[in-house]
Parts: sequence; C-alpha cells; structure tokens
Amino acid sequence: MAETRTQPSSTPSDDDSPSCRSGDHEHQPLRFDDSACERAAAIFRALGDPQRLRLLIMLEARSCCVSELAEVLQEPLPAVSQRLRVLKTERIVRSRREGKHVFYNLADAHISRLVTNGVMHAMEDS
Repeated sequence: MAETRTQPSSTPSDDDSPSCRSGDHEHQPLRFDDSACERAAAIFRALGDPQRLRLLIMLEARSCCVSELAEVLQEPLPAVSQRLRVLKTERIVRSRREGKHVFYNLADAHISRLVTNGVMHAMEDS
C-alpha cells in the first residue's frame, strides 16, 4: 500500500520559510566542535568593532602598512596598531616586515569572504 503524505497547510509567514515540525522527518544530530565554536566566537568579537572592520575592508583591497592605514583612516598610529594587534591575535590578519615597515594583509580567503559577505549583507535594502 502506498504511503499518502499530506502537505502542511500553507499559511503566510514573515520569511516564507517552510516550517519544521517534530515528526515531519528524521533529524540527524547536529555535529560541531566546542573549541571551533569558541574560536569562531572570538573571531566574530574581533570583527564586531566598526574601526577594526574598516581596517579589514582596506586590507581586502591590498596589503598596507600601519602608517598608511592610520593616514587613510585619520587615526593615531597607536590606535591603529592596537586594533591590528587584536586582529593578528585572532589570526584574522598577517604581517610581514619590509625594512622598517610592517605590512598587513588578510589571513586567508575565509576571512576575505567573511568580511565581504558581512559588508554586502549590511548594504542590502531590507
């Protein structure tokens, strides 16, 4: 005998997402790593400051030295250095020395996508 499934009644919702009710389907347990969640939360905290985010947007385009970042952002060098230190501690940016200048760039493509997607999402019309 063929199993007959009925469609749940369609009621408009704010986001038009399908509803999930207990018993509708089998649930697989979510798998996540506690230490990875802690690490990700630390990254999001570091990204949560608008001035640090501005630095990252600049570094998305190209590597910059601290003095260049400070000049463009019109901020004191020590303030920019402190923000970069936070970002470097969380492995969001990397640094390299060339002579007496230290250049910073985004750590990897994951960070680049995270910053780009966050800013693009923020710019979308509601």
